[in-house]
Parts: sequence; C-alpha cells; structure tokens
Amino acid sequence: MLWVSVAALLTLGPAAMTPLPPPAGPPPSPPPQAGPPEADRRFAEEYLRRFYGLRPGRRSRAAAPDDGWKGGACDELRRMQRFFGLPPSGELTEETVAAMRRPRCGLADAEPFADTMRWRKNTLSYRVVGRGLPVSASRVRQTFRAAWDIWSDVAPMKLRKRKRRDADIVVSFHTGDHADGSPFDGGGGILAHAFLPGSGIGGDVHFDAQEDWSFNSTGYSLFVVAVHEFGHALGLSHSPDPGAVMYPAYNFAPDDELQLSFRDVKDIQHLYGISPNFAQLVLRSPPPRTPDKCDPDLSFDAVTELQQELLFFKDRFMWRKHPQFDETGITLISSLWPDVVPSHLDAAYENVEKYVSVFFKGDQFWALRQLSLQEGFPRNISDLGFPSRVKAVDAALHFREGRYTLFFTGNECWRYDERREAMDGAATLVDEQFPGVPTPIDAAVVHDGFLLFFKGSLNYKYNTELKSVASSGPNNELLDCRRSDEQNK
Repeated sequence: MLWVSVAALLTLGPAAMTPLPPPAGPPPSPPPQAGPPEADRRFAEEYLRRFYGLRPGRRSRAAAPDDGWKGGACDELRRMQRFFGLPPSGELTEETVAAMRRPRCGLADAEPFADTMRWRKNTLSYRVVGRGLPVSASRVRQTFRAAWDIWSDVAPMKLRKRKRRDADIVVSFHTGDHADGSPFDGGGGILAHAFLPGSGIGGDVHFDAQEDWSFNSTGYSLFVVAVHEFGHALGLSHSPDPGAVMYPAYNFAPDDELQLSFRDVKDIQHLYGISPNFAQLVLRSPPPRTPDKCDPDLSFDAVTELQQELLFFKDRFMWRKHPQFDETGITLISSLWPDVVPSHLDAAYENVEKYVSVFFKGDQFWALRQLSLQEGFPRNISDLGFPSRVKAVDAALHFREGRYTLFFTGNECWRYDERREAMDGAATLVDEQFPGVPTPIDAAVVHDGFLLFFKGSLNYKYNTELKSVASSGPNNELLDCRRSDEQNK
C-alpha cells in the first residue's frame, strides 16, 4: 500500500492550493534539560524502596560499574513507570518524579501476599479510636459507613460498629511516626494506609491527621480515601488500572461521583462472592470500565503528537505510544497535566516551533509549554478567529513545514496561520480538500510523514497526491493490542 508523505500535501487556501516546499529537516528538539537534581534522586530512591522493594546498594544486572543511581534502581523504576502508564525508560524523567510526588496511599504497589489474604467471615466489626478527627466523631463514622456501603453493595459483606478493643478493623488518625513502620509525612504525600486482613493490626486503617480532609470540593475527600483503604482492609492490593478506586495515587476530581470500576468489582467478588444487591445495582449504574485498547469499537476524543510520542485521548484517560518502546500504556490525563488539561477533549495538536501543546474542549482552548499552562489560558476559540456559529473544534492538524494548522468543525475545514495568529480566509468543505474522509471526524494527526483521520472505531490514512484515502483500519491496531495486555477482561 502506497503512503504519500505530508511533505507533498498541498496547502489549503480559500480559493486555490499551492505546493508546499519540501521539509527542512527533522523538527527541532526541545531545549536540553539537566539531569534530575540530587534531591529528586534521593526522593525517588526512597519512593522505590518503600513502594517497589528497592534494596539499597543492589545493582541491576545490566548496569555498568559507573551507572551510578540509575544502574541500581533501573529495574524498579521501570516497574513503577509501567504501573503508572509512563514510558518504561528506566530514566528518572521530570514526569516520573511528578508521578512519584502525587498524593497517594502508603501501601506498597508490590505487596508479596496481595489478593491471597481475605477474611474468613462476612460480618466484620470496626471502631474509630484516638484523637485528631477532622470533624465530629459522628460525622466521621457516617463517612466511613458510606464508604463501607460502596463495597457491601457489590460483595456480601457487613460491618458492625463496636466499642470493644477486639474489633476486626480499627480506624484511627495519626501524625508522623506512629509506631507501625509506616510514618506519615504531613500534608500531601502519603494520605493514609491500611493493613491486609489478619490478626492484630491486620485490617486496621490509619489516616494522616495533618491532611486537609474534606467533605466537599476542597482538600482531599475523606470518603474517597476511606473507600480505597477499606479495599485494602478487605484484602485488595493496588491496581495498575488508572480508572480503579484501588489505583495507588489520589485521582478523584471534586465533580466526579465515586464508583467502583469494573476491575474493582471483579477483584472484590473474586475474594468474597457477589452481593444480593449487585444485580439491581448493575441495572441502575453499571461499574464503569477503563477504556480497553483491544476493544474493537474503540474510538478516540483526540490524538496528537508530543515530542516523540503519539497520544490517544479517551474520556479522562490517554494512551502513550513511544517509538522506542513496545508497550503502549494507559494512564490518566491528569497524571501528565495535573489539574490543567480537562477530560473528554475535543481536539489537540502540538506546535513544534513554539514548543506548545494546544487542547480544545467546547468553546475553550488551553496552551501549555513544557507541561505548564500559559498565562491567560484557557481562552475562547473565538480568539482564533472562529465566527460565533462555531461552538467547538472536532479535530486539528498542524503542519510544521507550512507553519499552519487546519481545524475541522462539522463538514468544514479552517486554515490558521500560526505566524500571523489569524485565520486564512473563510472555511472550505472537508470533502473538497480531503475527498473520501468521512465527517464529522473525531480526531486527526500528522504523524511519521502521513495524515491520519479518525472517525468511530476506524482510522483513515490519506494519500495527499491522489487526494484519496489510501487505507483504513481499526483504531486498536495502532495501540499494539495484545490480549495478554488487557486489564478489564
């Protein structure tokens, strides 16, 4: 099958089209960055020791004598990067450190006995002890009861409050070192931790009393963290599924309604069976599934290049395809851009010359440089020159050689001059410029010298010399789907 390079693409004008000059070489590299600071190295080493079993002084078998920190922690670092859906480079990148610094649960991600320990009874007792409660004891107990109900709705478990010392699950708030081998670190960082089922401290749940615990949209939701920790108290380990309640990092948005994911439900029912209430619950609100890259009906909200990677966006998730790695991992959009890039995007593109990534949702757009939101954003798309009748952008294609971007809205196509920061005349019909491409499209990207258009579960490779679609195929083939990779089946 013949694919034609984008270098041969004809530039779009309001009335006529003229050939583009050949590419001027590869896109410029981003400004060089220094290696990780020593403070980040020490922090990362402690993080890997605590959560991934790094043993100080142990060297990777593949490490050279002068590899230093990287040689000793490379294996565990790759494991952590895979768990969080990051490119498993084994290098302590800026985004890897950012992922490590996200607020999270204090239980390790590499528990040796996880998912094999469970209570041998279905009615458990609990009590709340100690001081340092964020609000009244009655409000705390009410919150914990609601958190427990999340699990008992899907598995046949009951929880009874006790005042005696021999409760199965003891819940308490602590500061700093509280003599259990897992000290808290103050605001942010480790929010809480729990112990797997068993005698003594087994099943107990500890919260950091110094956190800004919240019952509304500020701070950290005590309810959300309690649901996660009660999952551990029941025997669940951390899940690499970023849509799961049992994901180790705090990933709850204030406007979201907390639900157990399909993965959470599957795992807890594997331990305890199915609740009598579950059938009714599924009819009312089925557990959400994290998008599956092997789903034959997979569609994308937006697609863009980002330096060497190709990013595929779906709901609040994204896949990251890197040419040097065989794995295409899924992660949360917020894992790369915390509290900056919204979920359920409409379009995205990378302006290589300006080192800027641009994202669209509804009538607003965001511009980021090196993962940071630029001043004055988000802005309204009318600032780009769209008329008031255009309420959203479906897709965007950026052409480095011509320094322009094509925006797609319904069956229309707009050309935006990045140098003048203005539209080049009126819109043209997509069918006139790209015959055979169905509209409205979901996403588009210039990648590896070719045009890719996306609609529904299919992608279309466009031959710009013949002005026709050269081939089409299912979207999941672009994500290196292998059935062994699936998390939700």
